[in-house]
Amino acid sequence: MSVSRSLRFLPLLALVLAPAFARAEVSPSDPPIRQREGILVDLKGRGIYTYDGDYDRAKSLCNNQCRLLWPPIFASDEAKPKGQFTIVSREDGRKQWAYKGKPLYRWVSDQKRGDAGGEGIMGVWHLVHLPPPIPSLTPQPTPTPANKGGSF
Repeated sequence: MSVSRSLRFLPLLALVLAPAFARAEVSPSDPPIRQREGILVDLKGRGIYTYDGDYDRAKSLCNNQCRLLWPPIFASDEAKPKGQFTIVSREDGRKQWAYKGKPLYRWVSDQKRGDAGGEGIMGVWHLVHLPPPIPSLTPQPTPTPANKGGSF
């Protein structure tokens, strides 16, 4: 294949590879969490959950077998609270990300991007839904009635 024919495919190759290079690196101090279609997801695009049993907002109460089915979203030692994302303590001394004080988890059966099968399990596990965006507070021009002939 000639060089000129090979160069013809460069724009296509750039389009295919661009998403991989466009992903921002995650700092260990930032939450490894994103928003997708109104819910929180992990960096692999799987749903993130809260547990109604976490009534003490200062710590996670999902331990032992619970922890195996609902892996916590662990926070690194460098992690710092950011906006609505806070950090809570676990029974084993590790840190865990929380949203509005509620510890965050994954469901072990969610394996691929878009999975969110843990919603409503046992009536105590819930996807983290985000509130809809607030409409623009910028005043919009008020429509005026059309002039129906005649003068003022």
